[in-house]
Amino acid sequence: MNYNESLLHYVWKHRLLPASGLTTTDGQQVEIIDPGLYNRRNSGPDFFNAKVKIDGMLWVGNIEIHKKASDWFAHGHQLDPAYDNTVLHVCAVVDAEAVTSSGKTLPQLQIDVPADVLKGYEQLLREDRYPPCYLIIPELSPLKLHSWMSALQTERLEQKTEAIRRRAELANDSWEQAFFVTLARNFGFGINGDAFETWAQAVPLDACAHHRDDQFQIEAIFFGQAGMLSPDALPPRHREAALADEYFQKLSAEYRYLAHKFSMKPMNFELWRYLRLRPQNFPGIRLSQLASLYCSRRAGLRNLMECETIEQAQQMLVTQVSDYWQTHYAFGAPSQKNTKRLSAASLDLVMVNTIVPMLFAYGRHTRKEELCDRAFHFLEQLKPERNHVVSMWCKCGMTVADAGDSQALIQLKSQYCDRKDCLRCRIGYEFIASSHKNPAVALLSEGGELKG
Repeated sequence: MNYNESLLHYVWKHRLLPASGLTTTDGQQVEIIDPGLYNRRNSGPDFFNAKVKIDGMLWVGNIEIHKKASDWFAHGHQLDPAYDNTVLHVCAVVDAEAVTSSGKTLPQLQIDVPADVLKGYEQLLREDRYPPCYLIIPELSPLKLHSWMSALQTERLEQKTEAIRRRAELANDSWEQAFFVTLARNFGFGINGDAFETWAQAVPLDACAHHRDDQFQIEAIFFGQAGMLSPDALPPRHREAALADEYFQKLSAEYRYLAHKFSMKPMNFELWRYLRLRPQNFPGIRLSQLASLYCSRRAGLRNLMECETIEQAQQMLVTQVSDYWQTHYAFGAPSQKNTKRLSAASLDLVMVNTIVPMLFAYGRHTRKEELCDRAFHFLEQLKPERNHVVSMWCKCGMTVADAGDSQALIQLKSQYCDRKDCLRCRIGYEFIASSHKNPAVALLSEGGELKG
């Protein structure tokens, strides 16, 4: 029995058992009418509201599944009334009776994982290439793939919704603050995402609101709270020039005054990352862009909710750096003059990772389905992301038409492939279910190569 209990759940859920001839350990005939509703996340029996015939009598209730029947007692189910409505105990090995807290002895069904199912499952776990089931993808119908991609899109948005909801809770249920933090995080574009989220949570928006008409003061707060006005935060090669820089000196003095006024404390500047970043993506450039955006008063939650078209939402995010940063990439480090606007590709990423999730999350929060529908509509209009994950799926034969598709495939890799959670994946299901007859399995075991 070199497999975990979840494989038994999989076999039961998908009814990969003989259609007839099933009997309990005491010889009663068993017929599975409905395997029940899978209870993967919550406490209680594994399957709710199952329907099984035992010796000709229909039973409606719950199913509990274990590798060994003695696990019933090891898990304390004999003391838990939540298991009293169990109508059948399903196990790979029956080595003990199962008794409920009410004293009822349960009928038990011993099952085996079919050899071909076990073979397919083991191959998925062994395979190191992504995705491990790639050879079966071209054989799947477009309808199956489309259905799974749609589910993954929604799952990813729900996951991002939970993150946004937590940010709102941390901000005393301020969804405006949650939007600001989410926007800031995605201005980190991956490598500085965590640092930007930490920074945004340290920025007192109530205090900033008093100075929103003065971008210099907002930059003082933004850079000061980022810890970037500390001499220790300056790169050694620019430190002397930066300390002598008039703008840096004025910004530092302004921050000292405002920090005292509003009792502000800066974050740890060591959280910022610069390695392998193009100067255009340096945190200081992004902070100035955010300051300009904040002072423009365009990028607010209310404005976002009023954006009915993707063009309106994109226009809301248009920003550039202030005068100083048009000629600098760092304090004391001059550069050629450049307004340093967000590139079209960067704007699309902010749309995908901030605007769309925020519409969906706020739609869920306010029960406004039109906002959720708008989020999906925007995804369909945005170009797919370009990264190694999307490229990998394209090589497997997946069609990636828009940002909704690319988000679905990122979700598939991060939440299923990376975790080897093939039993919950619909592609994994198709692979295992057809493993005994599909030539893809043979190719996989013989070292078939992914081309493209």
